[in-house]
Amino acid sequence: MDYTRSTEKKKNTGIDSSSKPLKCPECQSASVVDDITRGESVCGGCGLVLSDHRIDTGAEWRAFSAEESDARSRVGAPVRYTIHDKGLSTVIDWRDRDISGRKLSPNRRSEIYRLRRWQIRSRVHSSMDRNLAQAMSELERLSSQLGIPGPTRELAALLYRKAIVRKLVRGRSIEAMVAATLYAACRIRQKPRPLDEVADSSRVDRKKLGQCYRLLLRSLSIKIPLSSPIDYISRFASELTLSSPVQLRTVEILRQSKTMGLTIGRDPLGLAAAAIYIASIMLDERRTQREIAEVARVTEVTVRNRYKEIVKKLGIDSMNLG
Repeated sequence: MDYTRSTEKKKNTGIDSSSKPLKCPECQSASVVDDITRGESVCGGCGLVLSDHRIDTGAEWRAFSAEESDARSRVGAPVRYTIHDKGLSTVIDWRDRDISGRKLSPNRRSEIYRLRRWQIRSRVHSSMDRNLAQAMSELERLSSQLGIPGPTRELAALLYRKAIVRKLVRGRSIEAMVAATLYAACRIRQKPRPLDEVADSSRVDRKKLGQCYRLLLRSLSIKIPLSSPIDYISRFASELTLSSPVQLRTVEILRQSKTMGLTIGRDPLGLAAAAIYIASIMLDERRTQREIAEVARVTEVTVRNRYKEIVKKLGIDSMNLG
């Protein structure tokens, strides 16, 4: 097709050459072919050139292995919210060695010591930076102790930064606010942790942690999805060394319980513990109520009550379970 004709059609139809349309304005076809070598987007039906100014944002060099790519790359580490300065400042190593591993001379060592000292002072020069440095160190410690994955840590750090901008940290414990943001991030990512578990790993009590958590929800307008008992199954089953069939049976029991309305107004931890108890008995991998209650951080009475409700409502033969 003539290039001028295709360009005139693009002008007449008002198509932006920088964006890829969903349909061809000529034949209404949704088949669009991207020609990377020419930088064009062409309709697969009629051949109309839809875009001819695609910009290649990739590197201008080629690499055929990971080592070669790392050697030719000219960019630094990605921005991370878990570092108080987002990783944008220079880091001087504490080891007095050069890039080849050789020890530095005494004069060079004293010079590096002075540079390192002033570099630390320049990185943390305001009260907010000092607060963030201490908070991110506590977040790293708490996340490592609880086994929190990286994306959830980043979300917790972002929530803490929003809290410090809103001046919610003023007059409150840094450890409590960090624990509250981490608990909220786990709830948002639908990988919840019991409040008692977060409180035990942090240096604050459960009451203060709950107060800071409610303050975050109120001030930052955070929408927390409802906690489901199914979210706890994989971790509880892993700690109890239960097999995959037991986990699948537990999920099936909880879904039936939700259909019957048993999950309304019930603690998800107690429901998860009771469902695990029933499934473990069904598949001959019995665990005691005390073992399950300790892992789920609920009482044995709670496990027993939820167990009786589920068995009665779902019509499970309790004689065979006994």
